[in-house]
Amino acid sequence: MLDWFLTPLSYAFMQRGLAAAVMVGILCSVIGGYVVLRSMAFMGDALAHAILPGVAISYLAGGNLTIGAMAAAVLVALGIGYLSRQGTIKEDTAIGILFSAALSLGIVLISTIRTYAVDLTHIMFGNVLGVSSSDLWLTAIISVLVLATVLVCYKPFLVISFDPILASTLRLPVEFLRSLMLVLLAMTIVISMQTVGVGLVAAMLVTPAATGYLFARRLSVMMLISAAVGIVSSISGLYLSYYVNVASGAAIVLVATAIFLVSFFFSPRRGVLWGWLRQRVG
Repeated sequence: MLDWFLTPLSYAFMQRGLAAAVMVGILCSVIGGYVVLRSMAFMGDALAHAILPGVAISYLAGGNLTIGAMAAAVLVALGIGYLSRQGTIKEDTAIGILFSAALSLGIVLISTIRTYAVDLTHIMFGNVLGVSSSDLWLTAIISVLVLATVLVCYKPFLVISFDPILASTLRLPVEFLRSLMLVLLAMTIVISMQTVGVGLVAAMLVTPAATGYLFARRLSVMMLISAAVGIVSSISGLYLSYYVNVASGAAIVLVATAIFLVSFFFSPRRGVLWGWLRQRVG
């Protein structure tokens, strides 16, 4: 059993991949707490696909793909916040408009790249085993920055998530905090791009956090449980991909989904089975 665990770690790419997967698992799970509470799953999926034009422009210009993706995601996030803040259209409408526009622009730009099927595949599906040392450092820096911001702004974020009217009464900078949360979400999505890809990052934002929601009454506890699920899913999925030779990002998401399904039926507070037993006993 020990050999089964240690053998993959003899390779440097597995060590880097494991470190990146754990960091992304924690980051997505913590930010995912706000995504679940604020019903922002569609926002997460939209921002994940909105990075494509930034990736394509950076690729065509020979620049850094991560920086291009970050710029595109932040611009779309702020654009959604601006359009919905005017009160003329609702947030989900703004998301649909900018998401479709950014995705279409990305497809147009990518279609001009003859080798895009080979060179940009890892953007869509992730390639955690291809994480370089510089990627790992960038992931660590962004993770610390995002988590530190969440820690500092925990209470204001909590208020605007549960009671925006109270936040206005307390004279909190609601629009600034809302925009800041969108930027943090965008940064999380971009840094997760290498690990699970844009096609699966929404699942890592939602699934561990939804699992934590089944067990916890408080947001802080929900985030801790969610982070634990993210860590277990990342490690288990990476080992599964190594030994079964399947895509690592998909394996991580499937493990997280399996944990959620078990929790959905058996969690003490909201589990379907325990609810059924309480009804029968009652």
